[in-house]
Amino acid sequence: MKIVVIGGTGLIGSQVVTTLKAPGHEVLAASPNTGVNAITGEGLAEALQGASVVVDVANSPSFADDAAMDFFVRAGQNLAEAEKAAGVSHHVALSVVGTELLLDSGYFRAKLAQEELIASAGVPWTLVRATQFFEFVAAIAGAAIVDGIARVTSASIQPIVSADVAAKVAEAALAPPRNGMIEVAGPERLPMVELVKRHFDGIGEKREVVTDDTAPYFGVVLEDRWLTPTGDAWISQRRYGDWLATQPKRVA
Repeated sequence: MKIVVIGGTGLIGSQVVTTLKAPGHEVLAASPNTGVNAITGEGLAEALQGASVVVDVANSPSFADDAAMDFFVRAGQNLAEAEKAAGVSHHVALSVVGTELLLDSGYFRAKLAQEELIASAGVPWTLVRATQFFEFVAAIAGAAIVDGIARVTSASIQPIVSADVAAKVAEAALAPPRNGMIEVAGPERLPMVELVKRHFDGIGEKREVVTDDTAPYFGVVLEDRWLTPTGDAWISQRRYGDWLATQPKRVA
């Protein structure tokens, strides 16, 4: 079976490609640096020729409101048209748990627009919504630092390692379309302020971390359960502390 992975050279996409190649599928890692651009449409028709499944894990390079909306809507429209022309029978996409609750952010408004476009495009589909990745906790922690102090909300978060997200995306690609959503999350639900403390402790950085429930998460002031799954989610067994222990420590 031929499977095209849009964003197939990124963090999630490269892992999806490797997983799907293992049982012998023909897998194309599609991205601008491999000559396939979902935004401009360049190389899209050729890439999708003979494909049964398209997996879209590409992400906007910008969190700016207009840029993110343009990225997800243009890519979604181009993919839908190319998939229908090529006879693709399943579209799988990666999104974010709680997207519809985070609409103070233009990025998440763009993600919701992408989800709505996928559901109405006319190609059978599966949406995999994931919680935040372990690999991005450092960025959350860094963004929280104001005048040397990390100010972080106590709202709950339930992070997951990217490898497990990629595995579930690959699994969805090989399963029949759901025309619905799967949620995936890590095993620990904890206050974000506690997660950030664990990050700094784990990398050996002395940093004051304080609870501030007005502190935004990428522009959004959170309610408690907005970043945690609400339905019958698949739960990973890999814990953040175990993963963090394998990561490089900060050199003093």
